[in-house]
Amino acid sequence: MVKQSIFGRIAQLAKANINSLLDNAEDPQKMLDQMVRDYTNNIAEAESAVAQTIGNLRMLEDDYNEDVKNARDWGNKALAASRKADEFRASGNAADAEKFDNLAKVALQRQIAAENEAKGAEPAIMSQREVVDKLKTGLDQMKNKLNQLTSKRNELVARSKTAAAQSQVHDAIKSIDIMDPTSEVGRFEEKIRREEAKVRGQQELAASSLDAQFNQLEDLGEQVEIEARLAALKSGGAKPAIGAASTNSASGTTVDEADFDKL
Repeated sequence: MVKQSIFGRIAQLAKANINSLLDNAEDPQKMLDQMVRDYTNNIAEAESAVAQTIGNLRMLEDDYNEDVKNARDWGNKALAASRKADEFRASGNAADAEKFDNLAKVALQRQIAAENEAKGAEPAIMSQREVVDKLKTGLDQMKNKLNQLTSKRNELVARSKTAAAQSQVHDAIKSIDIMDPTSEVGRFEEKIRREEAKVRGQQELAASSLDAQFNQLEDLGEQVEIEARLAALKSGGAKPAIGAASTNSASGTTVDEADFDKL
């Protein structure tokens, strides 16, 4: 039962579908590394079990070979005793002849016992050899699966790293896509446009205020000239300039044109 359970475990592990074990892996590299470690440990345990089974087989074979050797040795001793008995019988020594015939019988009896031991061990040895062959085959399959798993691990880890790198490149390209309004460049551009619009507004506002200031300066200059000419008229030192009367609106005083007719 122990040997069969060992073989069943090896067969089950050898038939494991590696791809299906990877379907639910959350972290492919960690999961694959753990699977390689577990599978390597299983192989080490299986090797130990197979080695023990092979050791048991070798012990059975040693016992069998010993029984075969004993049977052969007892057969030779039986033959030697029988010949010795024949020699004594030929020389007329019946007592010694009988003695060596009895020794030959004992040797033959022990030869038969050794042969029976050997024959009885043959089925167990054959069965154990089959088990060992199957265990060796299963162990080789496990090692092949481990090689496949290791190769698959390296392939999937490389693919995972490649996918991660491609994702990073894609994100980097997307972040600098000047045509994408949601990109960093697009946001910077929008911010600069708003700042430029603000500056234009400030410039327009400043220009409007400057024009008003210049208009005030022109009005002030005209008023100063009027006051100067008025003073000159009063002193009699100068004549009014042509068209001076038309500047009365700039003085801020309302004038009735009929008042001029009274002069």
